Amino acid sequence: MAKIKIGIPRGLYYYYYGTLLEKFFENLDCEVIISPKTNKEIIDNGIKYGYSEMCMSLKNYIGHVFYLKDKVDYIVIPRIDNFGYNDQTCTNFLAIYDIINNLFDIKILDFNIDYTRGEDETKGFIKMGAYLKFNYTTIINSYNKAKIETMNKETRLIRENSNKLNSDNKKVLIVSHPYNIYDEYIGSPIVKMLEEKNIDIIYSDLFNKEKTNKLSKKISRNLYFKYNKEIIGSIELVKNKIDGIIFLSTFPCGPDSLANELALRKINLPYINIIIDDLSSLTGIETRIESFIDIINERNKTCEK
Repeated sequence: MAKIKIGIPRGLYYYYYGTLLEKFFENLDCEVIISPKTNKEIIDNGIKYGYSEMCMSLKNYIGHVFYLKDKVDYIVIPRIDNFGYNDQTCTNFLAIYDIINNLFDIKILDFNIDYTRGEDETKGFIKMGAYLKFNYTTIINSYNKAKIETMNKETRLIRENSNKLNSDNKKVLIVSHPYNIYDEYIGSPIVKMLEEKNIDIIYSDLFNKEKTNKLSKKISRNLYFKYNKEIIGSIELVKNKIDGIIFLSTFPCGPDSLANELALRKINLPYINIIIDDLSSLTGIETRIESFIDIINERNKTCEK
């Protein structure tokens, strides 16, 4: 009997739930197909099927869905609204299910996260397993095993990220959503530029998220976007151990434009704010990063005197 083919788009949710989803469905003996790293064809299809008001990250996600649509039996498209009244997500995370459902004729495997209505991750995974007609015990065992593997991986990455704070190299914190900074087209070129200059990169998403969420209140007590609170809270956690900050977002992200502006006004470190829209040329970004590193070097010289 052929295995059920489950598609996971390599964008947005993938960078929060990718490992958990992959391991969960593999434990259920499904065939998991993840779309490839972002390439020009994926970007072009995302732009083609998206619309102008969408941020580049959302267009990118649509391109990944398009890649998978004829290759799998189901594509996983969660609907994530909130993790509580003061931990909301961007409206795109709530609307993407309906956007994809209206764009493409595909079978969607979905689950909701809406803490205000008692819908959490565990219930969502049970729902998906039940929809695929697996029994409850098999679903729970598959989920628990996948959860342990995911937590072990996250613990390792957080430890490695924190250890870099003790390096003698110059250290730059990148404040960005994981679906941007780890994307092949959006964030990877910037990471490579910094690594070539022997800069240690500290990732804002690789810290204890409960801690950074609370620390974000030192920057803004009124901010209610969960993912933004987690990444800007990392500034307060490491500000005495880094040499500068890069804010990276895609145009025209509403939550980032608000949260980053709040953070920019309250930091006393060299920084640059990079907003990605046109990916056709990196020359301007490379020049800005070189200038940013020069500023860090000069500031360090002044502090040493």
